[in-house]
Amino acid sequence: MRMKVTLSGTRDGQEWPPRGELVDLPDDEAAHLLAGGLAEKPKDHIPQVEEATAPEAETSAPSRRKPSARRSK
Repeated sequence: MRMKVTLSGTRDGQEWPPRGELVDLPDDEAAHLLAGGLAEKPKDHIPQVEEATAPEAETSAPSRRKPSARRSK
């Protein structure tokens, strides 16, 4: 289970793992944490890291003016 929150206190004499960390629990305990929204099933055991890319540089600044709608009379 991957913890969604950090719980205070201990379980079997050990501190609960912090938010985002994995913990192995018996099925009944895991079901209670899942039902309470305190933990989730991990998609895999590799931490998911977002990769950012720099935006492409524009060659010229875009115009902020809107084209005016002129009516001919």
